[in-house]
Amino acid sequence: MELFQAKDHYILQSGEKALWCSRKDGSMVVRPATDLLLAWNPICLGLVEGLLGKIQLHSDLPLGLILIRQKALVGKLPGDHEVYKITKIVVIPLSDDEPQDLELELCKKHHFGINKPEKITQSPDESKFLLKTLSQIKSNVGVPIKKKVKENKEKERLERRLLEELFKIFMDSDSFYYSLTYDLTNTVQRQNDGEKTDKPLWQRVDDRFFWNKHMIQDLINLNDVQADSWILPIIQGFVQVEEMVVNYSDSSDEEKSSPETPLQEPPCVDDIHPRFLVALISRRSRHRAGMRYKRRGVDKNGNVANYVETEQLIHVHNHTLSFVQTRGSVPVFWSQVGYRYNPRPRLETGETETIPYFAAHFEEQLKIYKKQVIINLVDQSGREKLIGDAYLKQVLLYNNPNLTYVSFDFHEHCRGMKFENVQTLADAIGDLITDMKWGWVDQAGVICRQEGLFRVNCMDCLDRTNVVQAAIARVVMEQQEKENGDCCHANATEKPEPDLGAVEVRAKNLDADTRTRA
Repeated sequence: MELFQAKDHYILQSGEKALWCSRKDGSMVVRPATDLLLAWNPICLGLVEGLLGKIQLHSDLPLGLILIRQKALVGKLPGDHEVYKITKIVVIPLSDDEPQDLELELCKKHHFGINKPEKITQSPDESKFLLKTLSQIKSNVGVPIKKKVKENKEKERLERRLLEELFKIFMDSDSFYYSLTYDLTNTVQRQNDGEKTDKPLWQRVDDRFFWNKHMIQDLINLNDVQADSWILPIIQGFVQVEEMVVNYSDSSDEEKSSPETPLQEPPCVDDIHPRFLVALISRRSRHRAGMRYKRRGVDKNGNVANYVETEQLIHVHNHTLSFVQTRGSVPVFWSQVGYRYNPRPRLETGETETIPYFAAHFEEQLKIYKKQVIINLVDQSGREKLIGDAYLKQVLLYNNPNLTYVSFDFHEHCRGMKFENVQTLADAIGDLITDMKWGWVDQAGVICRQEGLFRVNCMDCLDRTNVVQAAIARVVMEQQEKENGDCCHANATEKPEPDLGAVEVRAKNLDADTRTRA
């Protein structure tokens, strides 16, 4: 994608389409690529990977056009969909000022590019003349002009500081991802539950995780199908994709190392050693995001601080298995005031005032996920007890049969870094994990659906939550591998594709919703 600078516009060109963005007011319009000939003195600044949107860092500063300057391939999800991480961005002020130090890769199609201007050397006589003129100007400068110069310097410092913070968000956090062909905002199950549609990617996304929606809203408001290809949904979170080979050979490690066992050539990867693709996708909600200690609890729209949906995927032999969990702040009005380590939590409103907003949060959750199992990891004594008790009271007042509450004092059970004691919790909720099942799809459609999900929280929804979600994920993955491992191993000597009849039986054994196969 090429970026051009014209007198009144910045122009993005991709194929036969071009997006014109005004340097005066930031307005956008989609035009044919051939209209570049009508632009006033267009200059190719270089190549970019995509458009994030527009942002105004401060009311005193101009709008900025945010573009993806560099990306890194994370991996390929089932269906050969490439996923990228944003590694560098560039911000171009929408003003008459010349863009500075963009450091874009130059476009090879155009022989002209923006080169850094050469330093102009001056003769001694010219320098003396300029110094004399400058001293005369300084002597005539009034107080208002000096004040304006000072304001401009302060404005430049503010802009520089805000831009540095913006760059840190993208370049230091490693937390912004996108795909041109795959919907990273929706789980496998949600993608397959809806009707198949030809809508563009941005119209199919889950609004909660469409991170740059506000930044690109002006383009959405155009309501122009020609603009669809320029609207690129970004998620904030984490994506990792790994490919591995699993050995289902019956021989043990001792037998393999025995001198009596003859050495054999490794079997074909697609037979006894099938390839597994494993992926982890975490999506952070764009609502009520912020730093811990500064963002806590619920708001008046039912959104909770730092809400994240995490999906684990296993893909083998055209079968994709998905399991989803969520985390989020305790959905009552509470805060922690102060900058010292672990400030004391406090409730902001009474029990009665909290009821409608607690209900608003879980009504949306139950609408999306049908059932919820709350795993509350806050301490049942000490300063955290206040928040845990308020949570339990709200659950009892809400009194919904689709909501299950589980309390586990993580610090008490895992004192002294004995995280293996989390197995106590995993054993206690083993039946809930099994009953919840997981999403399971193949090329023909849905085989099994996950019924409900675990909503895990501690105070920060960080370390304790990570440990417990990992323990639950491991139990589910072991069950998934057993189901698919048996299927793959049974069919290894016959054909690379698993026996769909055997898969159907296993789905029925899980009391899953099944379909009639042709």
